[in-house]
Amino acid sequence: MSKTDYWAPALIPGDSRQGALQQVWANRTLYVFIFPFAVTMIVFGIVPIILSIYVAFTESATAMSKAPTFVGFENFRSVLSDPQFINSLWSTVLYTAVSVLLNVALALGLALVLVGPSASRFSTFYKLALFLPVVTPEVATFIVWKWMFNQDFGAVNAALTSLGLPTFGGTTTNVGSFSILVVVELWHHVGFYTLVFLANLQLLDPSLDEAAQIDGAGKLKRIWLVWIPQLRPSIAINVVYATIEFLKTFTAVVVITSGGPNFATNFVSYYAYKKFDLAQYGEATAMATVLFLVVMAVTLIAYYFNERRDYR
Repeated sequence: MSKTDYWAPALIPGDSRQGALQQVWANRTLYVFIFPFAVTMIVFGIVPIILSIYVAFTESATAMSKAPTFVGFENFRSVLSDPQFINSLWSTVLYTAVSVLLNVALALGLALVLVGPSASRFSTFYKLALFLPVVTPEVATFIVWKWMFNQDFGAVNAALTSLGLPTFGGTTTNVGSFSILVVVELWHHVGFYTLVFLANLQLLDPSLDEAAQIDGAGKLKRIWLVWIPQLRPSIAINVVYATIEFLKTFTAVVVITSGGPNFATNFVSYYAYKKFDLAQYGEATAMATVLFLVVMAVTLIAYYFNERRDYR
């Protein structure tokens, strides 16, 4: 008997747990390596979420005390009856829908261009240029964008004036502030989604494309009928990730618009932050919990439809 066999779990013949225990033992090295990450996820990820949800059911004045007062769903009733929160939720959903559509569509288009022969010579440079905004510190870049769109001395209005065009209202108008956030976040995130598509384009089955070429299909038809169906898993991943990312939009709002003007960009994350800043902990965590439930629902629905199509 080897040393490994000696230390293996003693299993009773016919025991229903035998297969599962053998599999765990066979993958013991993997579990040892993932254990620190699992503990970190539980301590810094799951536990704060549970505590936040717990605070949502307590009175704000006692939420941070040793003996908080439990008020049931009172904070949720207060939040859901707040017209400003409902408007904030709808603004967040609209912003997310627009941003997800633009980011995923543009990323897919850029990826298809970058795999073409015309871009192959400088593909590394293009990929670096696209990914650089993703790793650039958010606050610093958002401040620069805010200066660029400044109504008085911004580069955007200076360029429009030099061309004899009307100036841009920037963050002083509802549509302007909303559009600025969409553009800034598009610049900041689209490179990541593009690289996801590029990685998956390398995994396409060339035989299917060759068969389509033999059948006389043109480039656009092959992209639509051969490439896109094979990219569906990566499209689903990008859509889900982008949805989660944009539903939680916070930093850009804090730096550029501060929720204004007229609460046009007062998204849920920022509104909850303002409530928390006012020591309204119960309402703030209730808002965060509602947003968390929306994120979970969207994620589960997206994965459900993706898995359902896989089994067709």
